[in-house]
Amino acid sequence: MTIDFWGLGLQAVNVLILIWLLSRVFWRPVAAAIAERQETTEAGIRSAKATQASADAALSEVTKARDGIAAERSTALDAAKAEAEIASKAAMADARTKADAMLAAAKASIAKDTVAAARANAAQASELSLTIAAKLLGRMTSPALQTAFLHQLVEAIAKMPEADRKALADDPKGIEIVTATDSSAERAKINTAIQTALGGTAHLRFVTDPALIAGLELHSPHFVLHNSWAADLVQIGEALKDA
Repeated sequence: MTIDFWGLGLQAVNVLILIWLLSRVFWRPVAAAIAERQETTEAGIRSAKATQASADAALSEVTKARDGIAAERSTALDAAKAEAEIASKAAMADARTKADAMLAAAKASIAKDTVAAARANAAQASELSLTIAAKLLGRMTSPALQTAFLHQLVEAIAKMPEADRKALADDPKGIEIVTATDSSAERAKINTAIQTALGGTAHLRFVTDPALIAGLELHSPHFVLHNSWAADLVQIGEALKDA
């Protein structure tokens, strides 16, 4: 076998020329395209990473916002619950106060009604007692009792100041002598006793008033001298009212 060194040399030269041509004509543009594609890919990767970072940041903000909203909601719920409890306690306290006031008012009203009822019962009892007493006293009238009332009237006149007695005796309108029953049989005695007590000559008029029950009273336009069981019962009734 014979080796053709010239042929090998020419082929080697051809290969070198081909390699040079490829490196000058084909490889550099391809390498540049690959480098450009790689740069574009890396730029896309960087952009994607930046986008991912922005997304992550946005997600973090959203998470924080959501957590803040949840915290605010919890705080608002707690505040609302606290306010509701305060309002409920205030309403209960107000209701209790009103109930206590109503109960106190009811007790006061009951006490007032009780006192009023007791007073009304006492007044009715007093009135009934006085009515019964008046009826009983009306059955006890007698000439001796009338004489006793006359002595009391004379004593009362004697205790008056002298100037008052004189003015009463000299009254031009006269004096009424009021009796519970007809005093025709005793008018002369009554007239003498009263004239003597007054120390003058007074004009006497005799009047009958059964409401006196028993007694003898002196009435003038400006003066009244009570002296009867009716007047005594009136005084007793006033005393019972005061009591």
